[in-house]
Order: sequence, then C-alpha cells, then structure tokens
Amino acid sequence: MALILCVETATRNCSVSVSENGQLMGAIELEETAYSHAEKLHLFIRDLLKDLKLTLQDMDAIAVSKGPGSYTGLRIGVSAAKGFCVPLKIPLISIATPEHMAAGIFRKHPNAKWAAPMLDARRMEVYCAVYDKHGSAQLPIDARIIEEDFFSQFSGQIVFGGDGAEKCAEFLQGSERTFDGTIQASAIDMVQLAYEKFQKGSFEDVAYFEPYYLKDFVAGKPKKLL
Repeated sequence: MALILCVETATRNCSVSVSENGQLMGAIELEETAYSHAEKLHLFIRDLLKDLKLTLQDMDAIAVSKGPGSYTGLRIGVSAAKGFCVPLKIPLISIATPEHMAAGIFRKHPNAKWAAPMLDARRMEVYCAVYDKHGSAQLPIDARIIEEDFFSQFSGQIVFGGDGAEKCAEFLQGSERTFDGTIQASAIDMVQLAYEKFQKGSFEDVAYFEPYYLKDFVAGKPKKLL
C-alpha cells in the first residue's frame, strides 16, 4: 500500500491531495488572487488528513510540484515537503508543474491529441511545454516569448491550458486549437504521476533538492512613499 501526500503551490492555487495506490482519496484546494500559501498550506494538510482519519505518520511519500512557477510559492511547497520527509524518513517525489497540468488538460479534454500547459511568466512570456497522451514531453519546458508560433509542428487537436493560455490566444488561433484558462495546477492531477514514480523508486535527494525556477528571481523595487 502506498499513501502519498501531494502538494501544489507553484501557482495561485494552493492545493493538497492524498491518494492510496494511485487512487484519489481526498483533496483541498483554493485559488485566490493574492498568494496565501504560507497561511493556508499547513491548515489544508491538517484538515484533509483529519477528514480522512489519517496522520502524516501514515504517509509513505510526499510529492511536490517542483515548478516552474511562483518563486515564493515553490519555496513554501518544497520547504514544507522536505520538512515532512526528513523527520518521517520517507521519500520525496517531485513532479514538473506543466507535466501534471497536462494530465489535467487531458482529464477535462479527453479528445485532445496534445496538451500545452501555459503558466503566465509576465509580459508576453509563458512557461510552456507540449505533452502527448502518454505523458511524454514533445516540446520541452521552457520560458517562451509568444512572438512566433512554436506549435505549428503539432497537427490535430491541441489544448492550451493555464493562466498563460488566454493571453496567447490571439497570437495562436487555429481551427484545431482550444484555449482553456480555467485549467490550473492541482494536486489532484499529481496523484497518478506520483504513484508511478513511487513504484519506480524515482525519488529526490531531500538534502539537495531545489525547486525548478527556470528563471532567476528578480525582486521588484518598492514604490516611494508620496
């Protein structure tokens, strides 16, 4: 039996789930305009485990969404996951955020041939990738400026999902293209991927694991008081 706690904090959606042998047992998530992961994450985990009559000591592994995404959000999720794994002496599993978003796209759009998760990276830049139905990346994760059509090589129905999809729609329109901004990164879609990695023993070195930021963090300048 494999009980796995999944944690997703790479986007505005603060999301946690618990699964048993690849089957979802329960989840709690909340998407807000402002990031509130520092306040909500541990409360969500506590409440979910209580609802399922489980404890952290029952978990066999912790899975975390590793990015790319919000710098602060990733730090919060990875720090929490590592903080559970060390004292519990259980493995840490990491899943690229676009990878499990692609699973969410196929879950909502089962007839799609390709899934193209897109995370808003400010201005006209997005973190994006393209996956087939087997979960194989056909276009690797990267930060791309949507000034040209990187996706013309993909024939057949392709669904662009995530908060970066809608702002790219006017540049990437096509008869076999769907843009779904309601798709979000969710711990629910991490469940099967986490279990597959657990079965393979594909674990991270807890001491040295870091989030996949993709781009360096740039702090904004504080506004002067008037």
